[in-house]
Formats: sequence, structure tokens, C-alpha cells
Amino acid sequence: MRALVRFVPTLALSTALICSAVAPAQAEGAAPPKTPEAVGYGGAVASVDADATAAGIEVLRRGGNAVDAAVATAAALGVTEPYSTGIGGGGYFVYYDAHTGKVSTIDGRETASRSADSSLFLENGKPLAFADAVTSGLSVGVPGTAATWQRALDLWGSRSLAETLKPAERIADHGFVVDRTFQDQTALNQDRFKDFPDTRRLFLPGGQLPVIGSTFRNPDLAATYRELGRKGVDALYRGDLGADIVKTLQHPPVDPASGRTARPGKVDAADLAAYQVDRRQPTHVDYRGYDVYGIAPSSSGGTTVGEALGILSHSDLASLSSTQYYHRFLEASRIAFADRNRWVGDPGFSDVPTRQLLSPQFAAARACLVSPDHTLTSPLAPGDPRHPAACGSSGPAVPETYEGQSTSHLTVADRWGNVVSYTLTIEQTGGSGITVPGRGFLLNNELTDFSFTPVTPGVPDPNLPGPAKRPRSSISPTIVLRDGKPFFATGSPGGATIITTALQVLLGRIDRGLTLEQAIAAPRASQRNTALTYAEPAFLALPERTALEALGQSFTDGGEIGAATGIERLPDGRWIAAAEPVRRGGGAAAVVRPSR
Repeated sequence: MRALVRFVPTLALSTALICSAVAPAQAEGAAPPKTPEAVGYGGAVASVDADATAAGIEVLRRGGNAVDAAVATAAALGVTEPYSTGIGGGGYFVYYDAHTGKVSTIDGRETASRSADSSLFLENGKPLAFADAVTSGLSVGVPGTAATWQRALDLWGSRSLAETLKPAERIADHGFVVDRTFQDQTALNQDRFKDFPDTRRLFLPGGQLPVIGSTFRNPDLAATYRELGRKGVDALYRGDLGADIVKTLQHPPVDPASGRTARPGKVDAADLAAYQVDRRQPTHVDYRGYDVYGIAPSSSGGTTVGEALGILSHSDLASLSSTQYYHRFLEASRIAFADRNRWVGDPGFSDVPTRQLLSPQFAAARACLVSPDHTLTSPLAPGDPRHPAACGSSGPAVPETYEGQSTSHLTVADRWGNVVSYTLTIEQTGGSGITVPGRGFLLNNELTDFSFTPVTPGVPDPNLPGPAKRPRSSISPTIVLRDGKPFFATGSPGGATIITTALQVLLGRIDRGLTLEQAIAAPRASQRNTALTYAEPAFLALPERTALEALGQSFTDGGEIGAATGIERLPDGRWIAAAEPVRRGGGAAAVVRPSR
């Protein structure tokens, strides 16, 4: 979304405000180009940000593989997208290995403290106000991003962590150009950022919003990355960096004059030391002859996307009218979310029926509900994947709980044919709002993804807080294989809309004859078992809207939905990298070489 400033004309220098966590500085050189589409050889990277994409391409050009480049891209996003990602958060990593032909995953989701229980967000028996829970130490889970990077490099990488962090260190030291999206996201958080002195100093220099076109530097984060490279991730999980995180979340450094109460968190040094990423089998469904792989619970992404695809396999989407295509997409999403909300949580704490949710038998039973003539009523009751019954239900409906929409997704491929689809997050835009003093990054608020209380009284809720438990996510990094080889990969930010965005991109590319770029750019709608479907203005302007409403679909303006990226392998061996042309200010796609 931004470009690294290495050269700024004299006039711009005379008028630009230089934003810095420590001291003003102007970087040198030329800004990398930004384009939402690139085609070529040698590998590809797509992300929301030009500097981050350039970091990944740099690693590929120097002989690194897709995993090395993914870590470099993610680290750079921690600099340029600090309100969405960073080492204060977590994520989910999906990897295709060209040598073995296998897809593997890493669950780097944040965890609650081992002292947490189902009353984590209750005071005097009542749930906290959501905003109060978010901006507190209580919402901070044990970060998993650094551990994800290290595990991915250990398993499949060819470079050290220190090497992959170098491009991001350079961006943090030299600075990046503030764009409209960065300023808008800062403004969205201004009221709470100003209440934390370290956050205020970093993101509101001089007490003001960073100026569009100015240079934003973060030398504290550059130093933190250097420390991680030198000492390894033990610096975070067992060292001084971890001690700083614990001190910050247990004693949130709020300005006493602000009047804000920032509740202390529970995560301690022992929780950090005990953290481990999870290696789980990916979700897998066969959809029209394509093998679609995703992330298994603790994220609900793979199961919900996979179930919806199973339901839609009972419709010939390629031959349907646009009205019927949209109608069935919305109905399948509605049904899959009804089941997701009832059944999916951390599998370490509840028996999540992952295999059954993805079974053809359950898909057929749920597809029975879809009528071409009318819309289902939400909230819809879940089915029972353990005992599929045609058009059956299992107990009362379980409504959706809120998820923040601040996340980032990247996709990478290399010259050997390896592919990474990786989504990382700190949850809300701006996370908890709490910056670790002297470290240059925000802490997550991922624990607010838990249900504060059972969503439906009398119905088991798999997403209540618990000791060392992972909150349910909607992150949906996806890799699609054709005849055992990569076809395309995609993913998106956007909270619970991630699932519907990933699904819509998959359907557009596989069923509706869209190119990957067109599938990413297409107008979006998100139905999540609610009475109203959230839709972008461009979707609301579609001529099919009237016919959809006649079927009973109801819409409301949901603003911008998601910010997808993707890569695709062409039959001639070239890679397509694709990103958003407009959403979140547009994304950045690049290839190693445009031609042989």
C-alpha cells in the first residue's frame, strides 16, 4: 500500500512532515513500483504493500525459496502494516512442497494464559463492554508470529531468520511513505492511541496524525528485528523481549491523565515459554476435480469454506444465471456459518467434527436446504455433521460473534514450484492499542475473538475462553491443486468476511470463468447467517440486486470487504501475481522476471 522512500523531490522535502519514533530521517533511493497484477517467471509475491512485496521478491532473486520470501514479506508488513500485523500477533501458514507434492500447515494462533478460564471477560458476572476489553492487557494473547516464522524456516526454508529479517530492518530504519489508508487507520485509532504515551509517540508524532506523503520510520522495530535475528525467537519467548511484553500487558502503560482504565492482562513469562505452534493436517475437499486445501481448526476458515464448496457442488454454478449464482453462494455461506458457529473451536478443548463437516454426506444433507425460489431465514439452526439428515437441524441457532477486520494476507511462489499462502494478524485495526515501550510494535487483542459468554443459552459453545486455548479464527489461507500441481492460492483479511471473500474468489476463478485478477476485483457480499447480507456498494449496484431481493435476500452496505491477494501457475510455467486494484488503497503484485 505504500512505497519505500529513497528519493523525494526538493519541494516535497520542504513541505513533508517526517514522522519518526526517535528522530526524523529521510531514506534514499527510488520507490518500488506498485501494481495489482504481474506475470512472469522465477517466482511471484502478492501482498497489500509495495515495500513488503519488494522484500519478498528481493529474497527470491537472491536464491531464497517461497518460505524465505514469505517470512521476509511478513516481517516487512510488520513495519508498513503495523495496525494489521506484526510480531505482537499470530497467524496461519499453508505451504505446498513441490518436492513431495504435499500441503502442510502451521497454526500460529495466539493463546490465552494458562490461568485463563471461561470468566476471562466477565466482571461481577457480566461481560465487559467490547471496546473496554479490546483496549486492555486482558485481550492480549501469547503472540505466535515469531514462532511461526522460525518453524516454517526450520521445516522448509533455506535462509536463517536473521537473513529473512534484513529487508524489513532496512524499511524500518529508512522509512516508508505514509498513504491515505495509513493515515485513515491512524485517525480511526487516534482517541485511544493518544492515551498510551508510547503508542502516541510512535504513531502520533507531535500529537498529530502522520501526514500523507511523509516518511514514517520505526528504528525501535528495526532494533527489535535485529535482536530476533541475533538471539533467535527465544528472545521473545524466554528473553528480554518477552519480559517487556509481559510487563506491558500486565501493567498497561496508560497516561494517568487520560482517564482511561486499561485492565491488566494475565499472560506471564511461563505462558510465553510454554507457547508452541500447532502442526495439523490441512483441510481438504475435492471441488469439481480440484483439490482445495485450507487451515484446520483452531481457524474455522478451512472447514467453513470447504463445507460451502461441498454444498455448492450440488449446483452447476457455471451454467446458472448471475442471479442464481449469487443466490446460491449466499445460501451456502449462510448454512456453512450456521454450522461453523455451533461446532468449531480449539480442537484441544472440544471435539470439533472437522472430517464430518467436510464430508460429502453432510454437504448433501445441507444442500437440501437450498431452494432456487426463496431465501432461508437467519439465524438458521445448525445441522449435525456427526449424523447427517437431509434438511435436518440440531438445536437452536447459534449467532455469529464479532471479529475485528484488521489482518493481512500474502501469497508467494518460487522457481521450484513451492507455494505459500499466509495470513497474519493482530485482530482489531490497531490491535489492543498498546505499544511495547522501546520495541516498536503493537500487542494483539486476539482474545476478544472468544465468546465472552455462551452465545446461545443451553447450547455448548466451543469458543469460550480457557487455559492456553486458541480463540476461533476465520482466517482462510487456501491453496488449490490441479492434477497434484499448484493451480492458484489465495486469502484475505477481513475478520469473519475472510471466509466469504476466499469462497467468492474460488467460485469466480473455478466456476464463473473469471481470471484470478477479475475474481479478486469482483464486487463482494458476505452472508454469515444473519438477517442482512453485508455488501459492498459495487455489489449493491449490480442489476441482479432486484431479482435477489425478490427471492428474499436482504442487503445492507458493508463498506469495503477484504483485501485479497493470490498467485496462479500458468500452463507455460509463468506465474501470475494478483492483488487488489482498489481495496485498502490497492495491493502490490510482482514477479522475479517478466520474461525469460
